[in-house]
Formats: sequence, structure tokens, C-alpha cells
Amino acid sequence: MAKSKSKEEYEHTESGIGGQYKTWFLDYASYVILERAVPAIEDGLKPVQRRILHAMKEMDDGRFNKVANIIGQSMAYHPHGDASIGDALVNLGQKDLLVDTQGNWGDVRTGDEAAASRYIEARLSKFALEVAFNAKTTEWALSYDGRKNEPVTLPMKFPLLLAQGAEGIAVGLATKILPHNFCELIEASVKYLRGKRFEILPDFQTGGTMDASNYNDGVRGGKIRVRAIIEEQDKKTLVIKSVPYGVTTTQLMESIVKANDQGKIKIKKVTDHTAAEVEIIVELAAGISPDITIDALYAFTDCEVSISPNACVIVDDKPQFMKVSDLLKASADNTKELLKRELEIRLAELQEKWHYTSLEKIFFEEKIYKELEKKHETWDKVLEAIDKAFTPFKKQLKRAITREDIVKLTEKPVRRIYKLDIDELNDQIKALEADIKQVKHDLANLVDYAVAYYENLLKKYGKGRERKTEIKLFDIIQAKTVAIANTKLYVNRADGFIGSGLKKDEFVADVSDLDDIIAFTKGGVMKVVKVSDKTFIGKDIIHVAVFQKNDERTTYNMIYADGKSGISYSKRFNVTGITRDKEYDLTKGSEKSKVHYFTANPNGEAEVVKVVLSPNCSARIKEFDFYFEE
Repeated sequence: MAKSKSKEEYEHTESGIGGQYKTWFLDYASYVILERAVPAIEDGLKPVQRRILHAMKEMDDGRFNKVANIIGQSMAYHPHGDASIGDALVNLGQKDLLVDTQGNWGDVRTGDEAAASRYIEARLSKFALEVAFNAKTTEWALSYDGRKNEPVTLPMKFPLLLAQGAEGIAVGLATKILPHNFCELIEASVKYLRGKRFEILPDFQTGGTMDASNYNDGVRGGKIRVRAIIEEQDKKTLVIKSVPYGVTTTQLMESIVKANDQGKIKIKKVTDHTAAEVEIIVELAAGISPDITIDALYAFTDCEVSISPNACVIVDDKPQFMKVSDLLKASADNTKELLKRELEIRLAELQEKWHYTSLEKIFFEEKIYKELEKKHETWDKVLEAIDKAFTPFKKQLKRAITREDIVKLTEKPVRRIYKLDIDELNDQIKALEADIKQVKHDLANLVDYAVAYYENLLKKYGKGRERKTEIKLFDIIQAKTVAIANTKLYVNRADGFIGSGLKKDEFVADVSDLDDIIAFTKGGVMKVVKVSDKTFIGKDIIHVAVFQKNDERTTYNMIYADGKSGISYSKRFNVTGITRDKEYDLTKGSEKSKVHYFTANPNGEAEVVKVVLSPNCSARIKEFDFYFEE
């Protein structure tokens, strides 16, 4: 009979099902964060973007290439489908910075898609070639199949991440970095290098206006408001001249139609005439104010949107949330370090060239080359003889002479040497010494060199990249004040109901579905509710009106009899703020309390009530005027 297995034998190991569920999700989450959704701080690129640019650099010959060819070349580095590569390339092309485009690349304003990859072409822009590539300062790694080398990050000498912006959703986190202005980023980088304070704010290709007072340096919790530009063409027509960032003309028109259907605005027709410039025509209904409609468009449609930034980048293989000012500082420091490395490499190359040119000059000027004509026993003896001949001149050099140096000299064709040749070598040495001196000066004054680099970028590529989005403070639009009164409110006083569905009962007023309604009952109860089909307030309603929050002008005057003592009390009060749907007892709280007198004075004026007491009352004065203001 088979032995039964113990409980321990059934437990899964790390390599079993339990282990797979335990580790695979973390592996997947890490992969999506590091390899798909979040850009690296060094070059501001996601892996797919970096691989596309690297593939384009390999293909670059100054001419346009079919996007389909670029996608194929990129697939040698990016282990995913052509659709993801194509979409990423179109996204890069639409940003009009790193990629020159040819053909129909779509339109971010209208949402029109790009043509198929076989019909459109691209190449690296001159700007990209200048700021993003240098094989000598690039760190390389093997591609996914081990066949080729690909850059770990590109040596980006520009705050590309802030210029292009980035958006991505990973596992457990997301990033949303808004695009900023090209020229302002360079100017801010210069200010940072100079030790001055700077501020950078978003700028969008779609233009419009922006309130960035709550931008909060791009960290989580910040917010900006972006508006389309709306102009009044005449008293019956409005023209929308731009769309907010992230909104297409189609989405904008749909939001306008929806607001109209809900009765929040009143329009006759909305038409899209967008071509080179955005132009959406909004025809107003008869008797509708253009000014109020503009405010209503901002309040109820996508003519105004709020955007919440969330700057997350990969730093040392880990996601990190940062301020945009810190991103710019990191970019400027990285640029300065890359420029330093380029200068050091350049200096080493110049010094090596100076060394060899000096060797060549001595080799010919001192006729050391004649050692080649002597009959030495072996080739090594020839090299030793040449090396020995250089001995008196080694102090003139800046490093030791190697065997490779001598072999290289012997490979030069020996011919008759003229004084002109020596003069030419002297000129070369002088030019090299001047270059070496300049490079050493630049290394000693690295900040000035970096500033000059940035200023040169601004001079060469800044034209036509001025700010497109106007920065201004927006007035707060109260939705209630611009909403059209599209609903009729009714009241059934005896049964205690109010609502838009009580059409057989007493009409109160035209209201909007954003309004709050305040109501009072005979029993001294006050309640504020939203407009709805039917809401119970309390029996014997004595007053119903639209409630205005923080209204310190409207004054309520009330006289009621306490249900317990029978004593009459008066109250004069304002209602500025309340909790919606909560019942407020305006009496002393006794049952059977009853309101004898109630008025709502919209201007807050004092009222006088004539009080007549019962003939059986013991009071001497049976009739008098009561002043509420006292």
C-alpha cells in the first residue's frame, strides 16, 4: 500500500507555482517600470525611443528613410511588435524636435492618425545629431539577442525630458511630465550654471492659455489649468482658436454638444473649420449672452481642462519622483560632465597627434629615417636603432616613445624631404599646441564652456520655438452663475415636497440642475437640497428659494411660538453656509413649535411687525410695533 505524503511534501518551493506567483509579478512590475513606461533621467528617453534613435543614427546618411524601414531596423534592438515601435516613432516625430518628418504624420490637435509606415519618411534632425550622439562618450550593452551593441543611455546634452514631456503608466506608479519651452529651458540651464534662481513652466504645441499658479514645480499634488482661446466674432457667434493640451477638436466639440444636451449651455450649432489653424465655430441660440456662454464653455466643456503633473523618472535603476527644477539641474550637470568628457577625449587625441607629429618632424628633420637604409641584421635591430637615434630628442616629447610609434613612422613612404615639408609639420605642431591650449582653457573654465554651448544651441535652433502658451491667472468661474436655468421647480406645500417632477403643483422658479434649494417649514425646520425630481422637506412648507452660498445680504425674519412653554420668540438671521440635506431646527427644539411669521428679505432691510395681543392678556399694552432690528 502506498504511503501517504506528509504536509511538508505538498508545500510549493520557490521554483514551484507559489514561487512563480511570488516572483513573476515583481519581475513583471520591474520590467514595465524600467523597460517600458518610465524615462531615464540621463537622456529623458524610454527604451523604445532610445532604440529607435539609435537605429536611425545607424541608418543616417542625411536622406529620409521610410518609417517601415526604420521600424525594421529598430526591431533588431527592441524585442516587441512593429506597432509599438511605429507608434513611438510617430509620437517622436509629432514633437518636432529630434526627428524631421515627411508625409502625413497626423495632427495632435485634431486627433488624425499618421499614414501607414510605408508612406511616411523620417530622418534625424540636425539638432538631434548635435545633442544626442557621441560614440566616444556612450556606454554600450549587448542587445536582447546578443548580436549587436546598443546604448544604455544616449549622451544627451540637452534637457530633452522637459522639452518633450513624457507620459506612462507602469505597475503601481505612473509618470506625467509636461512639455516645456525650448528656449526657456536653455535660458534656465544657463541661469543654473551661473548660480542664479530660475523657474520653468509648461508650454504646449497646441497653444492656448494656462494658469500655472498651482504647478508646484511639477511634483505630485500640483495642478495647472489650460484653456482654449475663445473669441467673440459677433453677438451670435463664437470662434474657438485653439484646443487645450491633450484635447482634440473632436473631443472638444463632443463636450460642447453634451453640455448643450444637458441644458448647461444653449447653442444652435457647432462646426469644425480647422485647417492650418484651429477654428471651431459656435453659433449661439437667440437671446443668449456671448460673454456668459464663454464662461459656461470653460465651466462645462473641455475648453478648460485641469492637468496634474507627476514627474517620475528612473534614477540608478529605480523609479524616483522629482521636481522639474531638479530634473533641469540634473540635465545641466549631466551636460557639463559630458562636455568635460568630450574635452578630455579631445585633449588626449590632440596630445597624441602632437606627439606623433613631433616624432615625424624629428624623424625627417634629423634624418633618422636613414636608419632604414642601413643593413641591420633583423627588423627588431632596425627599430632599436631608430629608438636609439631618438634618444637626444626625447626630452622634447611629452611621453615615452613606444614600439608602435616607431613602426608607424617606418610605414610612411620615404622620399626626398624638402624644407617645405618641415615647415608644414611645424605649422601643424603650432596649430595643435593652440588647440591644446584652448581645450585646457575650456576644461579650466567648464561652466563658461557649458554656457557657451547652451547659448550656441539657442542661437542655432531657438528661432521659431518661442512660447506658444500664454501664462495668465484665470478668474474663478462659478458654475452656478453661468449655468442656464433649464429646469422648472415646483412645490407641494401641504405634503412637504419640492422637485422638478411635481408639475401639477405650485411653480416656484426656473433653476439649473447645479442649484441648491433652501426651504423652511411651519414647524421651524430649514433644509438645503440639490435640485431633483422629488425631495421631501417636511409638511407645511412656508418658503422655497434658490440658495446662494455665502450670501450675507439676504436676511430671514421669523417669529415662532415654543411648543413647550407657549412663549413667542423672534429671530433675524442670515444663512451663509450649511451642510446639504441636513435638517436645521430654528426653534428651541420643542415639539409642536409653530412659526407665526416668516419673511426672506433679499436686501437685508429691517422689518417692522404689528403685534396684537389677546384681549384676555394681562399686558397693559395690547397692540404695538415690533422692530426686528432691535
